[in-house]
Amino acid sequence: MALPRNLETLSAILHAEGTAAALAYLNEGVPHRFSAVYRFAGPMLRNVLLHDKAGEMRPEYLAAVPFDKSFCQFVLRDSSFRTDDSAADPRLEGHPYRGVVVSYHSVPLVSNAGELWGTLSHFDTAPLPLSDDEFELLQGAARLLPSFLVEG
Repeated sequence: MALPRNLETLSAILHAEGTAAALAYLNEGVPHRFSAVYRFAGPMLRNVLLHDKAGEMRPEYLAAVPFDKSFCQFVLRDSSFRTDDSAADPRLEGHPYRGVVVSYHSVPLVSNAGELWGTLSHFDTAPLPLSDDEFELLQGAARLLPSFLVEG
């Protein structure tokens, strides 16, 4: 893990090595298996970037997710969404992915034109916390990444 973990280091990695390396850097500092960028595409969310701590190919079920069945809908509604354990989270009562995607921490990605473009997330199938410092870094990353991902 590169130290110190901060936005300046992330920015340097982003400029020198690109978005995949930046996402890997974000993932290094968290216990979550996955870190991802999803793009809003009508009724679907499309995965455009995924880092898997296990180094496996992207599972098909993560390639595209119906927006109305995703936790990303809460990011859109609330400007961020955090749950360490979706199975115990009363906000997710009745949700089809409650207890499936167990820990989920996500922030919105906004295009340079000010349009909501997608989400940046850390998630796992196990209950895992995300420190406030790492959540702040995720929020900072969400301000930097759109210039590298989004047109306009």
